[in-house]
Amino acid sequence: MCRALRSSLVTARFLVVLDADSTLIRNEVIELIADEAGRGAEVAAATEAAMRGEVDFAQSLRSRVRELTGVPVASFVRVRARIEPTPGVTALIDAVHARGGLVGVVSGGFHEILDELAPHLGVDLWRANRLLAADGVLTGEVDGPIVDAAAKREWLTRWAHEHGVPMSRTIAIGDGANDLLMLEAAGLGLAFNAKPAVRRAAPLVIGPVNLSQVIPLLPF
Repeated sequence: MCRALRSSLVTARFLVVLDADSTLIRNEVIELIADEAGRGAEVAAATEAAMRGEVDFAQSLRSRVRELTGVPVASFVRVRARIEPTPGVTALIDAVHARGGLVGVVSGGFHEILDELAPHLGVDLWRANRLLAADGVLTGEVDGPIVDAAAKREWLTRWAHEHGVPMSRTIAIGDGANDLLMLEAAGLGLAFNAKPAVRRAAPLVIGPVNLSQVIPLLPF
């Protein structure tokens, strides 16, 4: 489900859409959840391969989520406590809002974390995967279609259309191979904290891991 803090009828001057893991935040959330099951190292290696584009993202995610089978939903409290927002993220979001823009986040991660994190940071729109649970523990399955590269591009374009923003006035920011379609579709695609393949393909690379570096690129 897509959540929004502002009415879908609100128009905006521009739209900035970020990936979540290793972009909006410094962590890979699935690795934090896997730590709760003692499988963090295995899942981290699989995540790295997926972000480099070496394996199909949806297939990889389903495989990694199976490693989360049996993790108590109550452990999400500990996971959320370990989340580290990327330096400069609040400055960037404040600057977008000050100039009449909206901030969206579209993630291959999970609503279970993003539904609390996004409004806390001031994000306007967000979309992610949802984990299935039964009897208070994860079943090892994802609920519904995977948010993959094509879905990220779709949500960027959908949000732009809903808020009256021309695609030429959209900015997409991401680090992994599953962000490339979104970066290509945006008016400006930014590789941030990115894997080598993404740095090579993106129109512009942000070097320092600080999202305030994006502020000078925002439309006026």
